[in-house]
Amino acid sequence: MIQKAKANVDTLGKIENADEPGLAKGKTCFVIMPIADMDGYEAGHFLRVYDHLISPACQKAGYEVHRADIVAASNYIIIDILRKILESDMVICDLSGRNPNVLYELGVRQAFNLPTVLIKDIKTPKIFDIQGLRYTEYNHNLRIDEVQKERDRIQKSISETADNPHDVNSMIQLLGVKPAPLPHKIELSNETSVILESLKDISSRISGLESARPTSVPNNKARRITPTRLANFHFNEEAFTEGETLFIKGEEIGQLVSVTDNEVVVRSGPNSLTKYLFSNPETSLITGIPF
Repeated sequence: MIQKAKANVDTLGKIENADEPGLAKGKTCFVIMPIADMDGYEAGHFLRVYDHLISPACQKAGYEVHRADIVAASNYIIIDILRKILESDMVICDLSGRNPNVLYELGVRQAFNLPTVLIKDIKTPKIFDIQGLRYTEYNHNLRIDEVQKERDRIQKSISETADNPHDVNSMIQLLGVKPAPLPHKIELSNETSVILESLKDISSRISGLESARPTSVPNNKARRITPTRLANFHFNEEAFTEGETLFIKGEEIGQLVSVTDNEVVVRSGPNSLTKYLFSNPETSLITGIPF
């Protein structure tokens, strides 16, 4: 049963329930960065940057962190990204690789003169149009002896930006022009609010179905393993336990369910199991190390 409620909705579709005025909300940080693999970087590189550098720095600074590919995986992803860019308390933008989508999204954020922290790896040349802005550099090799220091520098940049809201690091500030106004909120009818909530639910369901698609399994020769007792398993020269998160080339594939002589079974979604046959060369790449 759907409970109807009077709601306020802004032009990007955010719904604020008027019947719940006292809901607590933590600070949020949205990360603008390359999502897909890029030339000049190893597969899964930017996921590792997010997991081991950016996300820990944001959380240590007291922010709930989000990234574009985690926001949604459906046709509504552009709207979801724009909403996060405008509504998040803080945005971190990784300029590494000079990704055009990243620069576009940065332009949207800066048009409204909202707090933004810029970072880039040391091998990416400076971008002429924004070279006058402050940014924090990190080593793209993600050396273990440097990552903690780089996390601290990013955290410091976040905290300093938050503590000085009038010293916004943007082209709008440098030019001394007025920022674009944020979208005005409009009041919608109960029926329209229910429709928007239903569309949001459908989008979430589509995202879940897409992420639950099983992996195709070719027939090639691969290593066989033998399980031990107490749900402890050994393969690919590593020891694993039931429920452990598994990775392939830095990409998370799910949690370990079981292992037999023929396959590794992984929980890849809330109601989805994926089987990795030992005849599949990809199985030999499974590891518990996220990089």
